[in-house]
Amino acid sequence: MFAKGDLKPSSGSEEISAFLGKETVFEGKMTFQGVFRLDGKFQGEIFESGNLVVGESAVVKGKVGVQTMVIHGVVEGEVHAGARVEIHATGKFSGNLFTPVLLIQEGGVFEGHCKMKQPSDKEEDLQTPGLEKTLSLSP
Repeated sequence: MFAKGDLKPSSGSEEISAFLGKETVFEGKMTFQGVFRLDGKFQGEIFESGNLVVGESAVVKGKVGVQTMVIHGVVEGEVHAGARVEIHATGKFSGNLFTPVLLIQEGGVFEGHCKMKQPSDKEEDLQTPGLEKTLSLSP
């Protein structure tokens, strides 16, 4: 189950379908369905996956493609989120972010570039002028 402020999946299920603990180190390519909680270290690619919760002790480096990402730890690289990204008070993101919704809580850190696109069923619609917002923040 999730503590207050953690990810609440849109599927209605609050169960974590996969978990990597604090002492776990994983390098490579990964895909998953449902909710994945990562508290260890990950380097590589996550693609076409569900909802990712990055725990306070986690370090994620690489390219990530998920529906929703909740960041309590450190994420470096490129993230494509279909629904939303949340950076909580203990979270730090650096790199390039592509998501329609971005939430940064007080204390959360964002360093890099963000391109916000409205959700759409068709890829062509994402290229329509006026549908993109660009946000660039630096400390």
